[in-house]
Amino acid sequence: MGNQQQGLLGMLMPLALFVVIFYFLIIRPQKKKQKAHEEMLASISRGDKVVTAGGFFGTVRDILDDSFIIEVADGVKMRILKGSISYKRTSEGDKPKKQDSAPQVDQKDKD
Repeated sequence: MGNQQQGLLGMLMPLALFVVIFYFLIIRPQKKKQKAHEEMLASISRGDKVVTAGGFFGTVRDILDDSFIIEVADGVKMRILKGSISYKRTSEGDKPKKQDSAPQVDQKDKD
């Protein structure tokens, strides 16, 4: 009986280790990223310049319960869902404050 329990424990340990590693490598970073996005959405106010997930650049004109009214050109307004905002534009340019992108590859490294 003791041998069977030890064998079962030996089989479950790698599975438990896999679950812990999976949590720290995938689930936890995703939750942090989602929380940061929600905080960014909560900080948006009228007049902020934003970029949507569809690539539209606009200025927030009104804030509704679940959406924003953004102006993408003079007199052209769109209603978009809050989750569709990718990031707020900064005064330095159109890049987000913190960019999670892949490392840049030089042209000479491609060959």
